Amino acid sequence: MSKNFDMVVLSIGLDPADSTQALAKSSGIALDDLGNIATSIENPVETSVAGIYVCGVAQGPKDIPDTVAQASAAASKAAALLSPERGTLIKERKFPDEKKLSIEPHIGVFVCHCGINIGSVVNVPNVVEYAKTLPGVAHAQEMLYACSSDSQVTIKDAISKNDLNRVVVASCTPRTHEPLFQNTCREAGLNPYLFELANIREHCSWVHSKEKERATEKAKGMVQMAVAKSALFQPLYKQKVDLINKAVVLGGGVAGMTAALDIANNGYHVTLIEKEKELGGMLREMMELYDGKKPADVLKELIGKVSGNKNIKIINEAKLIKVEGYLGNFKGTILAGGKELPVDFGAAVVATGALNLEPSGLFEYGKDSRVVTQAQLEKMLGKSISAKNVTMIQCVGARSREREYCGRTCCVDAVKNAIRIKKANSSTNVYVLYRDMRTYGVMEKLYETARDLGVVFIKYEPEKLPKVQNESVIVHDAMLNLDIELASDLIVLSTPLVAGENKEINELFKIPLDKNKFFLEAHPKLRPVDFATDGVFLCGSAQAPKLIEEAISQASAAASRACTILSRKFIETEGAISVVNEAKCIGCGTCVTVCPYNAPSLYDVTVKVEEVTYTTKKSKINAASCKGCGSCAAACPAGAITAQHFSSKEIGEAIDAFEKGVKSILIDKGFVEVTV
Repeated sequence: MSKNFDMVVLSIGLDPADSTQALAKSSGIALDDLGNIATSIENPVETSVAGIYVCGVAQGPKDIPDTVAQASAAASKAAALLSPERGTLIKERKFPDEKKLSIEPHIGVFVCHCGINIGSVVNVPNVVEYAKTLPGVAHAQEMLYACSSDSQVTIKDAISKNDLNRVVVASCTPRTHEPLFQNTCREAGLNPYLFELANIREHCSWVHSKEKERATEKAKGMVQMAVAKSALFQPLYKQKVDLINKAVVLGGGVAGMTAALDIANNGYHVTLIEKEKELGGMLREMMELYDGKKPADVLKELIGKVSGNKNIKIINEAKLIKVEGYLGNFKGTILAGGKELPVDFGAAVVATGALNLEPSGLFEYGKDSRVVTQAQLEKMLGKSISAKNVTMIQCVGARSREREYCGRTCCVDAVKNAIRIKKANSSTNVYVLYRDMRTYGVMEKLYETARDLGVVFIKYEPEKLPKVQNESVIVHDAMLNLDIELASDLIVLSTPLVAGENKEINELFKIPLDKNKFFLEAHPKLRPVDFATDGVFLCGSAQAPKLIEEAISQASAAASRACTILSRKFIETEGAISVVNEAKCIGCGTCVTVCPYNAPSLYDVTVKVEEVTYTTKKSKINAASCKGCGSCAAACPAGAITAQHFSSKEIGEAIDAFEKGVKSILIDKGFVEVTV
């Protein structure tokens, strides 16, 4: 049979780079059997040469979030090594005095070609000529790449030569480039908040690539809006807030201990809070790691380092019951031994781990004594088993309607234990019933070893689940399209990790949970160990099921991120934040309700009106917590709150400018088409 295709896409693996291997050999760094830089489970970013660390696919195939986390982990290790020299090479950047802002706006507009990203769709010279006609514009010019260093010099020269007091750049996303242009303005003597960016790449050329003339007209409209808004800009300033150079780590498992140790090795005090009597978490329940090491040995060394570190205070049988404050200045209460203990900290790491699923009601678990979980088998293998026929069933309670996620660690655990059984007694029959085998990355060797030892792998479909009955397991082999009956003395269910008691911590720090009740990071690829709540970080199985080395890498990454806060002498607030006009505030508390960052709060104030004196509530916004989202300003019924840099008047001017350039608006079948 043959078939024609227009395109064939090959999904290929990642092989070790020749250059990486050459670098490793020249540096004396050991490689593994596959040519990747060798590391161990307990030290996943440390090479065989002290002081040299590794991250990303140089160590083995991995996804972007794992790569980013490992990069931060390596940075944490390097920072700890260099901590005695921290700050010795810092040179404070000096800026010129800010220009006095004149009453009349003198706006400079710079329109970027962005190579062909914008220039191939938008007629940039046409947009520049149009910008010159706009009210308040004193200078306009086109640029090939506005973000280049040469262009930054050109912008600064234009500010000086034309006495500009506002700057508009029409280019790409403000998310990546706004800080760059704000800094350019500051170097030219302008307040950085006198800058506005019109995104004519993502919002224009990229989405209207087939409509060049209309894209050009839209770009003109976007520039017109930015100019109108910027004419009202006023200087804004950041505030300096003192911070507490201490951390709290919640959870004393392998992730929590690693995070605490890394923070402590960077020179900062850590309070490690563990709810159980002993440190160790789930690693205490394991008898052997997949590389053959004994978890007890790994734990003994790690606990010894943590217990012996003078910067770490361990509180067992305890939990954090109250938290208030913000980035750099948290105040909490720990409940331990029936007593409440105060704790102040600048950053927190959540490493509360997860739980093994109890598969009640599945495959006769709890009814048939032959049916156990992989976690229970782990303990049994610490002694010995007498079973001659062992059947393992994968994806029990995972990848289902109740839990859509993959257990991630289940396949590795099953194959590891299958190998242990076969090595202990080669005559024992071991069957692994799977939907998809996922011993990913370099752990594929485990799967190959298991097959070589005689472990039999049988694929089943989720529509035809295996059945446990009498003395056997019946499975429909998807490849042979036949029902097979397997005599089974022992039936092992591979179950996923499930979220623990995360709701309490979710409420303490106002940090989000996903639909499976695991903690949700700020961004899966760009910020894999950060929360949206500043100053609070995440690692280990509290986020999702993870192997030990992944949890350790993430723990070091969380420590690295926490140290970026703890290493400062102060924190700077955002400049574009909301402010309250106390005279207008009616103390209704709407702002407190809608704010996702807990920035506003109500306080008592005494008011005197003529002969009457009374106490009432007024709102106050914590500058360190405010992100300038404007939710409070939009919701305030009294109009007492202003979102600086996005005030109603500034947004109104932008809308008015937009309406001037609109020819028609058509609403049809849920779509809005605007002609400019």
